[in-house]
Amino acid sequence: MNILVVVDMQNDFINGTLGTEEAVKIVPKVIEKIKTFNGKIWATRDTHEENYLETQEGRKLPIKHCVRNTEGWEINREIQKLLLETPIDKGTFGSRELIIVLQKYAQEEKLDSITLVGLCTDICVISNAILLKTYFPETSIIVDASCCAGVTPQSHQQALETMKMCQIEVVGQ
Repeated sequence: MNILVVVDMQNDFINGTLGTEEAVKIVPKVIEKIKTFNGKIWATRDTHEENYLETQEGRKLPIKHCVRNTEGWEINREIQKLLLETPIDKGTFGSRELIIVLQKYAQEEKLDSITLVGLCTDICVISNAILLKTYFPETSIIVDASCCAGVTPQSHQQALETMKMCQIEVVGQ
């Protein structure tokens, strides 16, 4: 079975408080990837509470974002329409819940590949890719760089190089 993980394609990361031009540009590519993907699709959703600025992450990145039940927390409407499963909410960069969900699938069927797309390459995409490589060492972990964007173009590229060093396959460059 092939899995596609759509990481944090939320309004705040696309054109909201932490949005970038690069993030806006990948939306149509992510939509196309979802439409043409042959396999199971899961999405993650960065989820913070009103006390975000009081958390360790909030002190290090003091920009309130992806607060539960706000417009910025929501996944881009066009992408959300294509998702069959409820997104997996995560309060940290990497998702423990995603690992648990995929471990259940792996008990019933061999996971041939797990492909990641989304935002931000240099924070949540890399965190989840390395977690997946750790828990599924014999599964091909793939990141489609054409469907990802980082905080900056430079940090995006650095994250891709780091993932290659961790034996994560990077395609779409």
